[in-house]
Amino acid sequence: MRTRLRRHARRIKVIVYQETLFDYEEHLWTFLGAFLGIGLVGLLNRYRLPASDAPLLIGSFGASSVLIYGVINSPLAQPRNLIGGHVLSALIGVTMNQLLPQEQWLAGALAVSLSIVVMQITKTLHPPGGATALIAIIGSTQLKALGYWYVLVPVLSGVLILLLVAMLVNNITPTRHYPTNKHWYRFWQRKY
Repeated sequence: MRTRLRRHARRIKVIVYQETLFDYEEHLWTFLGAFLGIGLVGLLNRYRLPASDAPLLIGSFGASSVLIYGVINSPLAQPRNLIGGHVLSALIGVTMNQLLPQEQWLAGALAVSLSIVVMQITKTLHPPGGATALIAIIGSTQLKALGYWYVLVPVLSGVLILLLVAMLVNNITPTRHYPTNKHWYRFWQRKY
């Protein structure tokens, strides 16, 4: 009995130790990617839309950055999920806002829940997409006034910037490969 307990204790120590290892290089690339991606979208927001309250930088991009720069091997972080999840959710959010403008609570609940189901059906599940749908409902009056333009600017344009930065930064080192989907990876590595 004692030897079994010791074996289990050793396994737990190994697991805890491996989970708490600090990989400086990995964290540096994660920081650099997130900083460049969000920074670039923020800079464009500052210089392209200075007097507007319709930002290029929306909150759900922060959550997307966690996935595409920090957890690049996750199926939820792949380009299809990133682009499809945000764009479909934005379309649903704007539609719900236009159908139920006076019932914000109902429009928000429908937008988020429908977005999740549509992302599941289309295999583009990307958790920040739910926030993108909700932002279309609870955003400022200027943001709501964009209507379906919200899908193109800020959502699609911002997502494409984040994706390009992720493809550049995550492929600089030989230890990181993004996207991990074989089709996307072969396309990215193709020599022209």
